[in-house]
Amino acid sequence: MASAIVQKILDSPDAPEVAVAELGAFIKTNAVKGLNDDTVEKLVAAMEDGNKKKAAQRSAALKAFVAICENIGVSGDPYIVPMLGAVLKLYSDKEKSVRASAELAGPAAIASVPPYATKTIVPVLLTSMDSSNRSGTVVGALTVLAQLAETAASQVAQCLPEIVPVVSGCMVDITDAVKTVARTTMDKSCVAINNKDIEKVVPNIIAAVSDISLVPETIHALASCTFVQSVEGAALAIVVPLLARGLKEKETSIKRQCAKIIANMSKLVDHPMEAAAFLPELLPALDKARIEISDPEARDVCDQAYMQLQRIEMQVKTDKSKKADHALVASHVTKHIGGDVDAHMAKSVDFAASIICALCDSNQYDIAKWNTNAVQYLTSFRSEAEVKKCLQAVLDQCIIDLAPEADVEEEEDAEELCNCKFTLAYGAKILLHNTEMKLLRGFRYGLLGGNDSGKTTLMRAIANEQVEGFPPASELRTVFVEADIIGDLSDLPCIDYIYHDEKIKASAIPREDIKSMLSSVGFTETMIEQPVTFLSGGWRMKLALARAMLQRADILLMDEPTNHLDVLNVQWTMDYITSLKEVTSVIVSHDSKLLDQCCTHIMEIKDLKLHTTKGNLSDFVAKNPDAKAYFELKSSKLTFNFPQPGFIEGVKSKGKALMKMVKCEFTYPVNQKPTITDVTVQVSLSSRVACVGINGAGKSTMIKLLTGEMVPTKGTVWKHPNARVAYVAQHAFHHIEQHLTKTPNEYIRWRYEHGEDREATQKVTMMLTEEEERIAKLPVSIDSVDAKGNVIKIKRTIERLTGARKDDKKNKEYLYEVAWEGLGYEGNTFMSQAKLGKIGFLKHMKLVDEKVTMREGAYKRPLTQVNVEKHLEDVGLDREFGSHHRMSALSGGQKVKVVLASSLWNQPHIIILDEPTNYLDRESLGALATAIEKFEGGVVMITHNNDFCSKLCPETWVLEKKDDDIGHLDCKGDPEWMKHVAAEKVEFKAMEEMIDAFGNTVKVKAPKKVLSRQEKKKRAKIRAAKISNGEEVSDEEEEDWE
Repeated sequence: MASAIVQKILDSPDAPEVAVAELGAFIKTNAVKGLNDDTVEKLVAAMEDGNKKKAAQRSAALKAFVAICENIGVSGDPYIVPMLGAVLKLYSDKEKSVRASAELAGPAAIASVPPYATKTIVPVLLTSMDSSNRSGTVVGALTVLAQLAETAASQVAQCLPEIVPVVSGCMVDITDAVKTVARTTMDKSCVAINNKDIEKVVPNIIAAVSDISLVPETIHALASCTFVQSVEGAALAIVVPLLARGLKEKETSIKRQCAKIIANMSKLVDHPMEAAAFLPELLPALDKARIEISDPEARDVCDQAYMQLQRIEMQVKTDKSKKADHALVASHVTKHIGGDVDAHMAKSVDFAASIICALCDSNQYDIAKWNTNAVQYLTSFRSEAEVKKCLQAVLDQCIIDLAPEADVEEEEDAEELCNCKFTLAYGAKILLHNTEMKLLRGFRYGLLGGNDSGKTTLMRAIANEQVEGFPPASELRTVFVEADIIGDLSDLPCIDYIYHDEKIKASAIPREDIKSMLSSVGFTETMIEQPVTFLSGGWRMKLALARAMLQRADILLMDEPTNHLDVLNVQWTMDYITSLKEVTSVIVSHDSKLLDQCCTHIMEIKDLKLHTTKGNLSDFVAKNPDAKAYFELKSSKLTFNFPQPGFIEGVKSKGKALMKMVKCEFTYPVNQKPTITDVTVQVSLSSRVACVGINGAGKSTMIKLLTGEMVPTKGTVWKHPNARVAYVAQHAFHHIEQHLTKTPNEYIRWRYEHGEDREATQKVTMMLTEEEERIAKLPVSIDSVDAKGNVIKIKRTIERLTGARKDDKKNKEYLYEVAWEGLGYEGNTFMSQAKLGKIGFLKHMKLVDEKVTMREGAYKRPLTQVNVEKHLEDVGLDREFGSHHRMSALSGGQKVKVVLASSLWNQPHIIILDEPTNYLDRESLGALATAIEKFEGGVVMITHNNDFCSKLCPETWVLEKKDDDIGHLDCKGDPEWMKHVAAEKVEFKAMEEMIDAFGNTVKVKAPKKVLSRQEKKKRAKIRAAKISNGEEVSDEEEEDWE
């Protein structure tokens, strides 16, 4: 019937109105059943007939099409959508009347389609935008797409990966009309990009598509965005073309920024398949950039982005997610709809299957939404109840078909303590994004990740109840175990230190229980009553463990539990952790033995996700060979650069002692017998010393005596007055604990702002006692001259040492400038080192020596923010953390780098490191080891890391307790190596340039070389010979020598 009416319309194309109205009425009554003939084929054939004489028929066919669209309702979409391509072709018809009819037919075709039919319509529109079509057709397709973007914005956004390349091509079309409409369509299509990070930049990106001169500025604008939101295909679709174009720019800085944006955004891609379509475009471009760019740092950025995309590519290959299969879904619908499905009904089934596939791909499994979008296509053939029953069955089957392959749960009987999904950020930096964490009771999880990846931040966030979805403290007792001692309580006895802890107080734990717990981890009666400050690092960790277990923890969060521990105590800690059968442990450690022997699972922070693998470290490394990098003592890319020591007057060989301890003994005030005794050592520029011994043997005590942190009870300690010493203490954070509100950059500038090391001048050996202050105020007898010129003795009081010093070469000592009370500057005189020492000014002279030794370094490198920033980067601390984050918010590894950098600022001759390996990952340790190997000065280190010390130190100081329970020192080493190195001449590289306070590099002219008499004669003969031969000779040849 409909076919006959259409034929009437085509037979009288000049006046089709009556027949068109008849067709509309018929379709309204019969709906989709009225098209069960060749109606569609007749209309398409008429539209595609390009005969000039058939223009009226084409126009009439379009009017018939509009009548069907307006009256058939949603159920007619399976017939209307396939005709849309033919309609769009007529937007370019030569006859104006046909074009006018087409412009009415296009919008009518999509007026009633549901949003989830968008994926079916978009391919038709994109085909019509192909450059092989006439401009009118392209404009028509763009116009329809713009209309669709207004009614189904989110569904159009999902299609942007296919839309953007095609519409971008239209935006640079030679036809102005196409370019104008394409820009409007692109604007409307991108409205629904659900990414607030880039929404302000999207208009700039669209503008850059039309005008490539805007690409650099647009990339700069995009680079200033902070990426925190999940990145989906829609956002990638608009950004990737810009980045691909940016990687072709000539400027290295633009390429670098593109690579950085790619690296940052790709880490936020939750579903690798969304990025799969863009990898073929970006990977080759990045690969080319990382090879061709000349700047090493920019190459490294490109390399990181390339490796990040390679990881996504691997994830795509192993991705277990599934997409809905149209043929399979259609078969499910056919099966569950029941009855015969003829060719006519098959069209509706096929279209309904397309809608269902779109719903599944959008992760929409709400039956109400399925009914809204798909029921109407089948109700012309079955009752509504039958159709809804069919859709429910298909939905259930799709859930089964598309369910990802679940990981096998092997611990089903273990109690689940937490199962949460969360995002973790530190400031503007995302550490973990939409990641899942599941913890089971009694299991031990090793937490891996590079420095700055967020390991400690995650554990602190868990302990502080800042992780979304993690059970609160009222349901789950979680304790963060760390050996850092709270400064205000550090003088308390061990038992009182725990008793005054806020959480212990809240739990009302009696002192008897505390004492019992301390005894259980090895504390003696004496140690329980000793101040916490007397404990070595190993005992502090045991103290922290005892405090944690008193709180009856369900979960222990342990940050480097074997730091400071000797071999015996490491084994004790491992045994203790594995004995906790009802307690779950999360352990951060760079000790591979601990993770191998204790852990049942490994959690790795990688690409902003937390990946959990069953098994210990060996099992994990077997599956993930790249993880070896966490535990190998080497650095692939990270480098530390230590400042080389400067010249020391009078030191000609590397073996000459710069520091000495002679027969030193030390007894703590509360102890009856010494901690160490009869210690004699020396340190020179050639020293590479490892100080080893069990916990409590007195290693740190000896080092503190050597550095002047403490004064020996017996014996002497000496340091060359011009030697600069860098000391990083075992409890390294004590250097910075009073300055946690400063940034690392601010702290270093504060520490050295007056031309001296404030930390160095606060040592016990530098601070005056009351008795020393009294003696310094006594008058001293000095030689003077009376009016007649006679030498007389007078008494005057020294006001201060001015800080000036000069060398008395005759007596081989220093003279110090003295300011006298009651006299002005002109009355200042110089007094010998020996005499000042006799009258009680030893510490005053040491302070002057410290200031003098700082001057050379201050000249080479002024204390500016830029210079300090570069210095921090030389020890592996990125400027983002070095200049823009307070130290209170840094991780343990970052704080160690701050302490190391601040100690090295004065360009020391000797570096003394007490447990330098604590908190640093293996790559940082590798970089540290390489920097120490290249360092031209002396190094002394205490460490329990055998790999580290054996690689670097041929000389060993073994401190061990004898039967008298006192530490005795035994020095060992390779005598041939020590003899050879000690005999090496000191060769300091002359300073060639300096950086002034404004950041300018200033060339320093080298001093003239003083020639011997024989060398002068030889030069003179050469000069005379040149003159006799008629060669030109200038005085400039003699400028560099005298």
